[in-house]
Amino acid sequence: MDTPKNTLLERIRTHRLTTTFTLLATLSVGILAGSILTRNVSGKEQSEVNSTDAKPLVIPSPVALSNGFSQIVKQVGPAVVNINTEELPKPSANKRRRGGQRLPQPNDPNSDDDSQQSPGDMQDFFNRFFGGQGGDDGDGGAAGERRALGSGFIVDSRGYIITNNHVVDKADKIYVKLSTDPDGGPGDEGRPATVIGVDKDTDIAVIKIDTKEPLPTVKLGNSDGAQVGDWVLAIGSPFALSKTVTAGIISAKNRSIDEPSPNGVSQTQFQRFIQTDAAINPGNSGGPLVDMAGQVVGMNTAIYTQSMGSQGVGFAMPANIIASVYNMLIGPEHKVVRGSIGIQFQVAQSSAVNRVYGFSSGVIVGVVTPNGGAAKAGIQAGDVIVSIDGRNIKDGDDLVNDISARHVGSTVKLGYLRDGKQNSANVVIGDRAKTYADITGQPDDTSTPQETDAGEGKLGITVSAIPASLSAKVGIRGGVIVTNVRPGSFADEIGLGKGTIITAINRKPVTDEASYRAIVSTLKSKDDVVFVIQSATQKNLNSYVGGTLP
Repeated sequence: MDTPKNTLLERIRTHRLTTTFTLLATLSVGILAGSILTRNVSGKEQSEVNSTDAKPLVIPSPVALSNGFSQIVKQVGPAVVNINTEELPKPSANKRRRGGQRLPQPNDPNSDDDSQQSPGDMQDFFNRFFGGQGGDDGDGGAAGERRALGSGFIVDSRGYIITNNHVVDKADKIYVKLSTDPDGGPGDEGRPATVIGVDKDTDIAVIKIDTKEPLPTVKLGNSDGAQVGDWVLAIGSPFALSKTVTAGIISAKNRSIDEPSPNGVSQTQFQRFIQTDAAINPGNSGGPLVDMAGQVVGMNTAIYTQSMGSQGVGFAMPANIIASVYNMLIGPEHKVVRGSIGIQFQVAQSSAVNRVYGFSSGVIVGVVTPNGGAAKAGIQAGDVIVSIDGRNIKDGDDLVNDISARHVGSTVKLGYLRDGKQNSANVVIGDRAKTYADITGQPDDTSTPQETDAGEGKLGITVSAIPASLSAKVGIRGGVIVTNVRPGSFADEIGLGKGTIITAINRKPVTDEASYRAIVSTLKSKDDVVFVIQSATQKNLNSYVGGTLP
């Protein structure tokens, strides 16, 4: 006889079996129904549907749209180039901040000439907006090889190209790819280019490639005629995506994007940009900003961003400034010469200053540079310059733009206030770069950068005089000894090592450092270079090492 407990267990087992069979039955019905439904919509059944009344899709003929963007791209695109650069590893002993200058510091005594500016480097500025060309140097040993990407546009069919200085700054090798050049993949950088000249103040550079046939060029427009609201196109290679076109409008003009230091000092005095919402991204630098007439009205230079990508606020250097700088850079000296009267002044000042000193427009002199034109003419700190050759000036920008455009050695008549009384003085215009060098104690670096050792840039080596003990040991009276070889350089590739004694280059004797620099200064890309090497251990044992300069 079953106990109540056994009866309860039996009922539970029976209930479980019933539930299981119910679920299986339900699943079976679902599978069967699914099969029937699938069979009803199978491809076999569909093929029996009559579709003879369906009309095929027809692609219409191309239609020329009214905005004309595509026509502008066809016109300008062939003259836009892709620029690749390489920065070879540098020994840690020679490591310095990219751009060659330190960051500005508050209350920096080394203020710039004609406007009380810190000598902040534009490369640091672009590091903030673009993240630099290839990352920071880091703290470890020798920095690795870096590659950078930018854009440019051809302005002379003989191969002259305009781009940003920060695209080619500090590059050891520069390569240019035309829009018609095939993409050969990795290792096919493009055509080697040389720097003709750079202007750090406006971040403009001119480079050149060799060509056997005329190249397509852009048409330069008048940026003064560009209006806020005008349509523009930005063309370049953002994120290494060559031949990219973006569209937008001019959203502002004469835009300054200074980052003043705490003392109100401007760092980018000659930077007055066209602002646009056409997408500009890393890699667009140096590319053209084109108006609806197909003319270049600006060069894409920077973006204001918090994400390293476009946020609708980009900046382009105006074409009129580009043309002026370009014409000076292709001149015999390959540098920009700007005028100066040798004063410093505060860019931003309170209106209370104007009221107390009794002027509504003009510039109050902060510092007069010794031996400058203003000092020789009797201008003093506290004087208020109000006119140039009888024309009233508005502010510091107006003063600098006028003076910097004048020829060095010319004379200008300045009207100024002293203790509320009107005075005038004839001031001789000086060279702004030299005046600035006198203020800071730094060399004039406005021309194409030159290495302290003539061979460091071209060959990748530094040299010095041979120590007297070694000279006596090997029995030579002339020559130079290699003190450092840059990894990846021309010298490194052909096997010149540290401690090598060079006695001749291309059959010309090297007697000392001066003769060495004189010979190296004449070398250019594609030249064959042969060194006569004297053994450091055996007298009168020469060897010959050579190669072709890249």
